[in-house]
Amino acid sequence: MIKNIREFNVLDKRVLVRCDFNVPLDAQGDISDDFRIKEALLTIKYLIENKAKVILMSHLGNPQGKVIPTLKLDKVGERLGDLLGVLIAKEDDCVGPSIKGHTQNLKGGEVLLLENLRFHKEEEAGNSEFGKKLSWLGDIYINDAFSACHRAHASIAEAPKHLLHGAGFLLLKELENLNKILQNPEKPMVAVIGGKKVETKSLFIDKISEKADFVIISGLIKKEIIEKKIKLKYPEKIIAPFDSLDGLDIDQKTAEMFCEKISQAKTVVWNGPFGKFEEEQYSKGTFSIAKAIIESKAFSVVGGGETIEFLTKRNLVSKFSHVSTGGGAMLAYLSGEELPGLKALGGQTPQ
Repeated sequence: MIKNIREFNVLDKRVLVRCDFNVPLDAQGDISDDFRIKEALLTIKYLIENKAKVILMSHLGNPQGKVIPTLKLDKVGERLGDLLGVLIAKEDDCVGPSIKGHTQNLKGGEVLLLENLRFHKEEEAGNSEFGKKLSWLGDIYINDAFSACHRAHASIAEAPKHLLHGAGFLLLKELENLNKILQNPEKPMVAVIGGKKVETKSLFIDKISEKADFVIISGLIKKEIIEKKIKLKYPEKIIAPFDSLDGLDIDQKTAEMFCEKISQAKTVVWNGPFGKFEEEQYSKGTFSIAKAIIESKAFSVVGGGETIEFLTKRNLVSKFSHVSTGGGAMLAYLSGEELPGLKALGGQTPQ
C-alpha cells in the first residue's frame, strides 16, 4: 500500500520530493505553460508549513546525459519562487558531497531545487548506484511526479528503495481520479482518443473499451489502424471520423456526430487533440470536443501534453473534473500496466 505524505513526521527532516517540472519552453527558453509547476504547489506548501527541509528534484527535456544550458532548472526555480512567495535555493548539480552538505545545512521550511536529473545519463538508465546517491540527500522520499511514474528511472524506481517513502498530494489526486474511471464509472461512458501513434494507444483502446460504451478516435489513429492491420477487441464500439482532412481537422459532420455521443455521457476520458490544433484554422474540431465535454456535465478526466496545451491557451482547464499531468503515465495506468514509480512506493493503490 502507498503511504500518504501526511503519515510522516516531516519536522526538520530532509524530504526529497520527485516532482515533474518538465514544462514546455518557447523559442526564447522561457516557460510557456506552468501547469505542472502549479500542480506541485500543494505538496511543497504542506512541507514548508510543517517545517520540513524541502529538496526538490526533476528532469526537463531530453538532454541525454549532457549539460544543456537551456535545460537548466533556473527558470523553473524562479517561477516556483514567485508562485510560493519564498526564496528557492538552486544547486548546479543533483548529486555529490557538497550538495549533501547543503541539504544537511537547510533549516526547516527552506527549499532547495536540484539541477536537471537527466544531465546524468544514469538517471534514464535506472542506475541503482545513482539512485542511492540521490537517496543520500533525504531522510524521507516523496513521489509527486505521477507523469513520470511509468518510467523506471533512478529517481523514480531506485531512490525510494533506500528511504522511508510515500506519495505527495498530486500523485494521490491523480490515482483517486483515474480510479473513478477504472472502478464502476457512471454510464454511459465515452473515451475520446486523439492524436496519433496508435502503437502506444492500442492497448489503452482495448482496455478502456471494456468499460466505455463508445470509443471516439481521431482520423490519424483510424488511418494507422487500417494501414497496420491492427485488430481491436471491441471494433463495434469504435466511432471514427467520416473525413479526417489528412489529420488536419475533423469535418463538420464528424464533429456533430462526436458531440452528440459525448452529450449523452456521464463519464468521459479524453487524451489527444483532433487535428493540427496549433494552427487556428484547424482547431475547430478539438474545440468542439472540449465544448461538448464541458456542456455534458459528465465526470471528465483529460490528459496528454498537447491536450493540456490546447486547454490552457483557451482557459478551459478549470472546466474539467480532473486534468492529469500525465500523458503516457495516464494511458499506462488506465491500461492496467504496472507503473515502476508506484511499485517502488509499495503498489498501485493508496491507503
